[in-house]
Amino acid sequence: MTPDCPFNMVSLRQQVYDYLRSQMNQGELRPGSAINLGEMSSRFGISRTPLREALLQLETEGFVTIYPRRGIIVNPLSEEDIRHAYEIIGALEASVVFNERDRITLTETEEMLRLNLLMREALDRDDFDTFYRHNISFHNIYLDLSRNQSLVRTVMTLKQRLYDFPRRKGFVKEWEITSTGEHERFIELLETGDAKAASDYMRDVHWSFEVQKPWIRRYYSELEKERNLEGIRAEVIR
Repeated sequence: MTPDCPFNMVSLRQQVYDYLRSQMNQGELRPGSAINLGEMSSRFGISRTPLREALLQLETEGFVTIYPRRGIIVNPLSEEDIRHAYEIIGALEASVVFNERDRITLTETEEMLRLNLLMREALDRDDFDTFYRHNISFHNIYLDLSRNQSLVRTVMTLKQRLYDFPRRKGFVKEWEITSTGEHERFIELLETGDAKAASDYMRDVHWSFEVQKPWIRRYYSELEKERNLEGIRAEVIR
């Protein structure tokens, strides 16, 4: 292992995975770009085994595609991918809300209200990172009640694919304000005791691709503009 290697021997596969994910999130590994297994192995002075294992996990999660004898490509995020992710997340989160309805008590709804308020305060400061963190925590209030860990992992992986690939420097503020309003409506439905209506609302409104499509298209088109501008800047610097 070389002195420049950012990994240690503890759970090397996980560290390689985390490193590659961070490179994707930061835009260092862009959609459509190739990952050279041999170059990475030589660069970091590690065997190809943990690299392959990490890349297989990334392929399972949809971040890359491994082409035998041709290489590894970082997958772009298409509108169809986004649609499918919304459909899956909406269905799974709705099922948790309904199935765990007896465990979603006043304690949980009050915590959701608190987090939603913190999200609004973050929006007032244009603090997307804090908004994002509280948004994940909001949904985790009920996801954490699920005993189905495979379901929870699937939801979290899809959210990472949607939000962290790569993370935008900014956000569409009007969309996030609308989202907090949807959270409030969702909580109101829970507080009335109508878990079916609450779960349907989460699936058919909050995670509906058709409902959110105008915002989704605006968000990802602005992300593409940012990528193009960064590419132009890189060319100028060179």
